[in-house]
Amino acid sequence: MAEARLQMEPAETKAELQRLRERFSVGTPAVHKELSLISLVPKWLGSESGIPLKEFISSIEGAASVGLWEDSDRLQVAILRLSDAAKQFYNGSIELHSQGVTWEIIKEVFR
Repeated sequence: MAEARLQMEPAETKAELQRLRERFSVGTPAVHKELSLISLVPKWLGSESGIPLKEFISSIEGAASVGLWEDSDRLQVAILRLSDAAKQFYNGSIELHSQGVTWEIIKEVFR
């Protein structure tokens, strides 16, 4: 009788695991970030010859809303798309390289 009980326990465990997987997969849809939208964000030069800062920020915000980006993604995209004077300013501003820097801080600094 003990042997039959031992054989049933793995089957019951498998059934319970399957039930839990189904319950969690239905309740929490997967979130997929669309990072290919980075190509839609123009480089920002930080000078009058390039696009205005407002357009740069707007393009990041727009791509972020479509691509399901988090603030950390926005921050990284902004840094990647800096060029010329804007990149030099960022590289020279040590405080912008700290752990606590957010997308909102970057927006305010460049304004």
